[in-house]
Amino acid sequence: MKQWHALSATAQDALVAAFAFAFGAFLYLSGLYPMAGGGTDTSLGVRFGVLALLCAVALLRRRAPLAALLAGLVPLGIDLALGATVPVWLLYSDLIYAAVLYGTRAVSRWVAIGCAALTTVITVAVFVTTGDWRALVLAVAAAAAFVGTPIWWGLSVRTHKEIAAAERARVQAMALVAELDRRAAIADERKTMARDLHDVIAGHLSAIAIQSEAALGELTRRDSDPAMAGILGSIRANSVNALQEMRIMIGLLRRDDGAEDETVAPRTLAQLPILVDAARSAGTSVRVADSLDGTPLPSAVDQAAYRIIQEALTNAMKHAPGQRVDIAVRADPAALDVTVRNAARAAVVSSEPANSAAAHRGLMNMRERAAALGGSFTAGPEAADWTVRARLPLGMPEQGAGMPEPSVGEAQA
Repeated sequence: MKQWHALSATAQDALVAAFAFAFGAFLYLSGLYPMAGGGTDTSLGVRFGVLALLCAVALLRRRAPLAALLAGLVPLGIDLALGATVPVWLLYSDLIYAAVLYGTRAVSRWVAIGCAALTTVITVAVFVTTGDWRALVLAVAAAAAFVGTPIWWGLSVRTHKEIAAAERARVQAMALVAELDRRAAIADERKTMARDLHDVIAGHLSAIAIQSEAALGELTRRDSDPAMAGILGSIRANSVNALQEMRIMIGLLRRDDGAEDETVAPRTLAQLPILVDAARSAGTSVRVADSLDGTPLPSAVDQAAYRIIQEALTNAMKHAPGQRVDIAVRADPAALDVTVRNAARAAVVSSEPANSAAAHRGLMNMRERAAALGGSFTAGPEAADWTVRARLPLGMPEQGAGMPEPSVGEAQA
């Protein structure tokens, strides 16, 4: 059945015509073709010619059903004049079925009405001509078999197809409504998140920026410790940058079209010197080994590498303040390797509960960023250092790339 539907309309009509000719030839050669006991005196060559003409008309049964039905009246009339035969009338009943099924709604209706009227006229004419009630019964039976049955069957199939099409349209409409509802729910949730970010986090960041600026101004007027002024300047710069990124995120969440922001680009490794300068201003010694030499990176890899370094550097400043931090960025043809190493201070690391969600959130974020790109991530002690390593593929992530399991060091962090 699937193979039949895969064929084109022309191929299906050709197969139907070929089968009809083969079956009709079998009936003619076996002598089972007369409908009323007559017409056997006509040569089989003429019969085959009439059948072939009707089979040629049947090639249009789907592409032009009404034209095929009208053109088929010619070989049907010839066959009726020579003596009605079963093959011709079977094939013409298929043309009636095709006209009812494949024609327009108006064509289907008028074909049913016309065939009913024509068969009525013919049966009445047969009874008037012969005056034999048995001939009338035979004519009615032939009309029911060769005209009434294809019309009934064609209308039934057409009705089922129309019901199926209506159901498909209803399902598509319901799917569209469900998709619109889902998008509306997502838009409402995004706006709620944006409002919460603006009311809570952005407000705190603004307060930090304002207070640090006021403290920095006071220290400048009093000519106080330059190191403290540098730390406050770093706090203010970081809070202002975080506030700017928060506003970008809020703007993206409020947008309904999902388009990317075209005015401010996300942070990438090009902004790594700014991050390093901020850490140095806070009193942390940072060394950077960058072997990229301007090598272009995929946008997703570039952003993920920056965020991983940012998170690792923040953790180092939090858990090992004053210790040197070494950052290494290296790219090979297959992947980008990022390494952040700092001297470990076990007492500071263990000051938070091992089961604290906050203690693991930074490592989880870094690991999820690497996993999203199909890369790998490890974090843990190496000798006397705490080392964070991430390898980010420069190509598309493989299918089925999952999130790696945390290392032993991550579980202890």
